[in-house]
Amino acid sequence: MRAIRRLLVSLAIFSALAPFPACKTARPTTPIVTIDTGESKVPFKVELAITPDEQERGLMFREHLEPDAGMLFISEAPRHHVFWMKNTLIPLDMIFISADWRIAGIVQNAEPKTLSAREIAGISQYVLEIGGGLSTRYGFRAGQLVDFQSGSTGK
Repeated sequence: MRAIRRLLVSLAIFSALAPFPACKTARPTTPIVTIDTGESKVPFKVELAITPDEQERGLMFREHLEPDAGMLFISEAPRHHVFWMKNTLIPLDMIFISADWRIAGIVQNAEPKTLSAREIAGISQYVLEIGGGLSTRYGFRAGQLVDFQSGSTGK
């Protein structure tokens, strides 16, 4: 619970300061989620889905997603997550992440434009959506460590 509070406080501070760069050359930084496969660390620049509206919209209506990009869904507490792809136009891998920042399970290549439930058997606190097929390409699997850097002060 302390980790999620730190994350939310960090994000709030970052969001509040982002419109006021220290100098004209300062650029807002993008949050990064990195998955440690044991052989390599694979980073993804992520958009955050924190509010109910952001989580409901997710990556719907996108026609393209860069291979190093994704969306991180953040829940206040661990729970059973279920996703669907009704208005999602591209296939996605959904990486369910536990409260201790380990991969709890993966839904690979979720078919776009369907109402089929996408879920894992257990609970998770975070879900990272990335391009379909990337989990297989990089060898992601349950138990691997995940790191989140908010782009400002870290976790």
